[in-house]
Amino acid sequence: MSTTIIWTIAIISGLGLLLALTLYLVAQRFKVVEDPRIEQVEKAMPGANCGGCGFAGCHAFAESAVKAPNLDNHYCPVGGNETMKQVAGILGFEIKEKAPMVAVVRCNGSCDNRPRINEYDGSLSCKVKASLYSGDTLCAFGCLGCGDCVEACRFGAISMDPATGLPVVDEEKCTACGSCVKACPKGIIELRNKGPRGMRMYVSCVNKDKGPAAKKACAAACIGCGICAKTCTHDAIVVENNVAYIDFAKCKLCRECEAMCPTGAIHGVNFPKPLDKEAVKARVQERQKKAREAAAAAAAEVKPEVKKEVDNG
Repeated sequence: MSTTIIWTIAIISGLGLLLALTLYLVAQRFKVVEDPRIEQVEKAMPGANCGGCGFAGCHAFAESAVKAPNLDNHYCPVGGNETMKQVAGILGFEIKEKAPMVAVVRCNGSCDNRPRINEYDGSLSCKVKASLYSGDTLCAFGCLGCGDCVEACRFGAISMDPATGLPVVDEEKCTACGSCVKACPKGIIELRNKGPRGMRMYVSCVNKDKGPAAKKACAAACIGCGICAKTCTHDAIVVENNVAYIDFAKCKLCRECEAMCPTGAIHGVNFPKPLDKEAVKARVQERQKKAREAAAAAAAEVKPEVKKEVDNG
């Protein structure tokens, strides 16, 4: 009996060693050698795995960055320029620093500006709500108020304001990862340049209805009147689909558009002094008056020349 046990143990041990050796040889034959720089780059990353860079996570970003010929298409919004400098140092690349960005909520539809016309009694999800109907108010473009953006933010940078029913972004916590942008089914959240000392201008509305309908739906809606675009001397504002948009790359932060907007749809934030709307309006009107006078004078000079040509003809 003891001999049987000994032989059994010996055979099992032999089979175990044989299988272990086979597995080892197979593993060596098919092993994938990973570039050691991938691990170095991943360690330099913040580890948020938020997807804000456009990749599935920090490891996927590192793999792509190591294989890329440069870092032009790679940027970590959470780590920012400092993290990218470390990554560039590991890979021997150069990078162009990018201006810091922040999430901006483009909706003026507070409880006061956009009164409810019905009550929603369903799942507290903006995505679900948007799939069922246009919303609780006459505005089919504004915030739905269920807080999907709050749930999506991994950094605690967004909260719902119970007084307005709108999301509020904490600039100090926001990493511009873009998770809230992807989570909003209405597309009212946008990543914009943070601006010098945090100062920036934006149109807080995405309502594409024509003026009367937009105004009826929300007291502070953009009505597409184009006054802001005509006022701007830097060509930073365009009006498309009945709503204005400010190009932050061209905006000079003069705040003239904010002063001239008849509905208060344009917001200027983090400016050191409050806006003196009347003073700005007077300045704009004076400039426009001089422009009209100059145009009239130029037209008057052209007329005699035209008459003279006709007479000579």
